Amino acid sequence: MENMAINEDIVIVGAGLAGLTTALGLHRLGVRSLVLESSESLRVTGHALTLWTNAWRALDAVGIGDNLRERSLRIHGFKIASKDSSVPTSEADVNFGNVEVRCVLIGCDGVNSRVAKWLGLQSPVSTGRSAIRGFVDYPDGHGFEPKFHTYFGGGLRCGFIPCDDRSLYWFCTFRRSDFKCDENEQNPLIMKQFVVSSIRNAPEQISEVIERTELDRITYAPLKFRLPWNVLLGNIVKDNVCVAGDALHPMPPDIGQGGCSALEDGVVLARCVGEALLTKPRANTDETKDEHLLKMENGLKRYAQERRWRSFSLISIAYVVGLLQESDSKVMSFLRKTFLSKFTIGTVVRMAEFDCGKLVKLSEN
Repeated sequence: MENMAINEDIVIVGAGLAGLTTALGLHRLGVRSLVLESSESLRVTGHALTLWTNAWRALDAVGIGDNLRERSLRIHGFKIASKDSSVPTSEADVNFGNVEVRCVLIGCDGVNSRVAKWLGLQSPVSTGRSAIRGFVDYPDGHGFEPKFHTYFGGGLRCGFIPCDDRSLYWFCTFRRSDFKCDENEQNPLIMKQFVVSSIRNAPEQISEVIERTELDRITYAPLKFRLPWNVLLGNIVKDNVCVAGDALHPMPPDIGQGGCSALEDGVVLARCVGEALLTKPRANTDETKDEHLLKMENGLKRYAQERRWRSFSLISIAYVVGLLQESDSKVMSFLRKTFLSKFTIGTVVRMAEFDCGKLVKLSEN
């Protein structure tokens, strides 16, 4: 593709949760944006999306919450079993690949974000853990309660969540050293056998779910995260460039906030940039190009202020929760049995109570 100039104030790289939410949020405020996506078609990776209270607030802010509620299954609590108890140049120009962009560039380009790399953020590092996930169909119905069914012990965590009456999603997270990842990560049969053999002490229903899974519905992924102090001290915004979603705060899945926090990012980013752009210039003056760019940069700074500590907290808590749940030391097993289980659930729920706010046009204030 030849180098081409794009005459848009705001360019969003990546059409994932963060990118599309930002674009939709800006649209609701009357601000144009352009979304760029490298994939030529819809990707089918992943099996389910868990949406906590904070995610639904974000979806309501961009106007699609009610529509999605009609297609979703509400989860009513937990069922827990445990082994213990039984690229910028000068001024406002940005060169990104073969596309030349002026004004604001928003990187929503995932864990291996090129925009984050340009900002100087360190690459995500391994948690020392991996995940195997699957999706199961039950044509005649599975009969499970709409609850989060989970088991942990022996250095791993495994569980499943109904998606509707006829399908469910399951996961197993474990120490990377327990599975010969380089040799077997592309072999779903070996993945399935590994999970089944690793959860011999789990309730029988979990084993039955995994046994039932077709091989083409099983995936493997190493678990990575961005060091939380890198988010706290590094550049998540620089001049006219910022990052959101996994490009900003890749984290382990242990508190179920990866997608939820990406939705939060999109709403906050749309509000900060949109409100900055929609602020009227001084009376009897025409806004210059430099003043227009300065407005957008100030909006990005506000976004960074709002999201830096939230991102730091999410990453840190997700990492610690995963560590506590999967440790198989005798001391940690005792602590889990006595009080850590309730503490962990309480922490996860508190993180989900976050309110990213609403999107309101300035003319409606």
